[in-house]
Amino acid sequence: MEHDRPLLRVVFPDLIAELTALLEAEGEGELAVSARELRLLGECDCGDDFCQSILTADHPRGEPFGEGHRCVALLPSEGMLNVDVVHGRIMYVEIIGQPAMLRRDGRS
Repeated sequence: MEHDRPLLRVVFPDLIAELTALLEAEGEGELAVSARELRLLGECDCGDDFCQSILTADHPRGEPFGEGHRCVALLPSEGMLNVDVVHGRIMYVEIIGQPAMLRRDGRS
């Protein structure tokens, strides 16, 4: 169940601070508010050392998001940060070329 998964704001508080600020700057206030409740369902296993992307909602890997999908491209100071949104819900946070994120939950 998704509610059993850790909140991103606990595991990666710096990411959520940046994500909410960037979403607000893009006029995506509702997404910024919802970002505080995102849960860590999985981390990308592509193996690329520049990728730290995160799955935030249940969705089969490799499957298209389908109807209602949009990608919100954000403008971080470094690298790329994009969110995949389906019907107003953030499904995936693409984190490319950013400094290594520090976990705050004791795991590495």
